Amino acid sequence: MDKMDIKLLNILKKNARTSVSNIAIDLQITRTTVRTRMRKLKETGEISGFTVITKSDVSPAPVRGLVMLQIEGTGAHTIRQKLLLLQQVYSVHTTNGKWDMIIDLGTQSLAELDEILSKIRKFSGVKGSETSLLLSTKYA
Repeated sequence: MDKMDIKLLNILKKNARTSVSNIAIDLQITRTTVRTRMRKLKETGEISGFTVITKSDVSPAPVRGLVMLQIEGTGAHTIRQKLLLLQQVYSVHTTNGKWDMIIDLGTQSLAELDEILSKIRKFSGVKGSETSLLLSTKYA
């Protein structure tokens, strides 16, 4: 991958539906070159697919947060299953280091956030937690 491929990927990350013609104009290369580079990026796995980001993906709830959890024992799988059943939880990530899981969640109010955090902290096997509110989100 070279600098031109990186620029091409950045354009596609911002809008995967950008036309080949517009990409060619932005990069000052031919449409054939754009198509060839895109094909190669797909073949090498650098591009694994195209997606749509909806309004709800960007701002699904006015109060968003990341919750880091410490899990004791071997209950991580059970806790993850419980978390995924909560409508406020968008994703659950396992990680290493001090925290075993990171939860992306969103609520309609701080009061609702407080309620869901209280519920999560009561799950059997949750040893500790730390929550960070998301103040803004930017996409590359």
